[in-house]
Amino acid sequence: MKKRNKRKIILLIFLPIFLFILGNTLVYLYCLLTPKLEINKMQSYYLYDSNEELVFGSDDNWVSLDNISDNLINATIATEDKYFYKHIGFDYLRIGKALITNLIKGNKSEGASTITQQYARNLFLNFDKTWKRKLDEALLACELEVHYTKDEILEGYLNTINYGGVYGIEEASKYYFGKSAKDLNLAEASLLAGIPQSPSNYSPVKNYNLSKERQKIVLLMMKNNKVITNTEYNNALNEELNIIGKEETSTLTNINYFKDAVIEELNNLPQIPASLIETGGLKIYTTLDTSAQESLEKALYNNINSESELQSAAIMMDPNTGRILALIGGNDYNKSQFNRAIKAQRQVGSTMKPILYYEALESGFTPSSSFTSEKTTFTFSEGKTYTPKNYNDNYANGPISMEAAISYSDNIFAVKTHLFLGENMLVNTAKRLGITSKLSPIPSLALGTEEISLLEMTSAYSTFASLGGKTTPHFIIKVEDSKGNILYQNKEEKEEVLNPSLTYILNQMLTSTYNQNFIDYNYPTLMSLYPKISHRYALKSGTTDTDLWIMGYTENAVLGVWTGYDDNRKIDSKDNTYHKNIWIDTMEDYYKTHKTSWYEIPNIVVGVIVNPINGTIASDTDTKKEMFFYLKGTEPSLDMSSKDLEAVFKEENISSTPE
Repeated sequence: MKKRNKRKIILLIFLPIFLFILGNTLVYLYCLLTPKLEINKMQSYYLYDSNEELVFGSDDNWVSLDNISDNLINATIATEDKYFYKHIGFDYLRIGKALITNLIKGNKSEGASTITQQYARNLFLNFDKTWKRKLDEALLACELEVHYTKDEILEGYLNTINYGGVYGIEEASKYYFGKSAKDLNLAEASLLAGIPQSPSNYSPVKNYNLSKERQKIVLLMMKNNKVITNTEYNNALNEELNIIGKEETSTLTNINYFKDAVIEELNNLPQIPASLIETGGLKIYTTLDTSAQESLEKALYNNINSESELQSAAIMMDPNTGRILALIGGNDYNKSQFNRAIKAQRQVGSTMKPILYYEALESGFTPSSSFTSEKTTFTFSEGKTYTPKNYNDNYANGPISMEAAISYSDNIFAVKTHLFLGENMLVNTAKRLGITSKLSPIPSLALGTEEISLLEMTSAYSTFASLGGKTTPHFIIKVEDSKGNILYQNKEEKEEVLNPSLTYILNQMLTSTYNQNFIDYNYPTLMSLYPKISHRYALKSGTTDTDLWIMGYTENAVLGVWTGYDDNRKIDSKDNTYHKNIWIDTMEDYYKTHKTSWYEIPNIVVGVIVNPINGTIASDTDTKKEMFFYLKGTEPSLDMSSKDLEAVFKEENISSTPE
């Protein structure tokens, strides 16, 4: 019996060891038999901005390991992977520790990636924290270890890693310190080695104090690993560093969202065979306006911490060409590559209303057309009811003009307009503007309960911005091969789909959202932005429980901004202003260096001074007066001051009951 128990104990001890050795041997053999992973130092493509300046893809800054300072190499290994030269691609002790930590925390927050795994991820994978990705990463790391030397792997890693929006150690060294990577001293090297853990936070240009805190951790690891002495630690930590990188040219830490969108468009161009992309050397001239991207990223980081779970996305577009000037797909590309600007479908809220009100203008409404704003229950067939509410339950309890309804984002007015016109009309108008998401002809569609992408909404609003000309949003202007032959050229065509004069009237109405003359029983929805506004914008916000939107434009730029949570959780009231501030901060900063103007009034449009709340001709006793715009012949007169549609609404047998 004792012998049998002894055998069981020996088996329990040695079987896991045997299986571990066998598993590693099989993995090693698998990696050995797989084809060698090709690491092409020549870029497959070179990306240029709209000024034809290279923004991604330089081959000139790839440096051999011999031309990288030992200080940087030692700092990187001490910080990222101290057993780099001893393991076979993954560190079992770190993996075990990470597994235990993640099981305790109930998430995947703790990482255990070696330098080889990080390099494999940079080359072939994304950054999603899933077990499948981690398994793929480990296998690819093993393949790299089998087919390449440690020095080759380390060289590749250091030449591709993200140093705060600057890629590769040679480019980072020149950018931050104006010197080659081989000349970095310990203080400089330890600062740079700390950036890759969180490039958007530890860039010394963006946040010098945080980068110094991170540098201290790097130096401490080097000291603990006996790479440097205590004296070297103190000297490096206390050395004054001269950062020569300038913030205004270095804020493009999230440009990879734009780059990914470019490559996706490139891969979908039938004129560009996949073989050409793989061969390398393609020159892609993109629509990127670097100054617009800088303004957008600066506004984002000034308003939302990249560590926040509240995500954001934004697109700036040229409405006259369809060019995407700038894009952000999330707070931090290094944490999530999901491009929310293009791929996320979210409820658009009241940003749907301008599409509805353009449709109303086409159907004979004017800015003075009025419905009664009051608590209302709408009754439909089979006894179904719908009871929308205004924000904070605020109602005029009387007739208001359509322009006032836009200013206050009145939901009752919107639903009445929607039902009056017919629910299918809004679906059709949205399609005319280029919205391809499936929309249901339901009463709540007017309030934006259906889900649409930010790219679609920005494109739709760009049609308003160009006075009715619809363009196709795009990221690529032209593509050339390595010899300069043009393989593709975007024609940037415009299709007239809306009436320019009616669109002008809508654009004027959208300035009411921050107009002081509409302060009455309610406040314009974007009145809080008024102190920051120095140009005229057409603006509309949208709010649901889970999504916050703001769309706006001038005649040469349209910007859409969304904020919300990836898991669709309810948005806290403290998060209600970030999207608005990102929008206005971006546009105001952008127009410091770009000219803008408002639209010229069309010949068949006339302005009339009215009471802005009810839309009637202004009298001497009115304390509030505003100019509304109309097609000639539709403007109100003293004997017929406004088009009150309430009676017609009731005559059409649309059942609504004031509460």
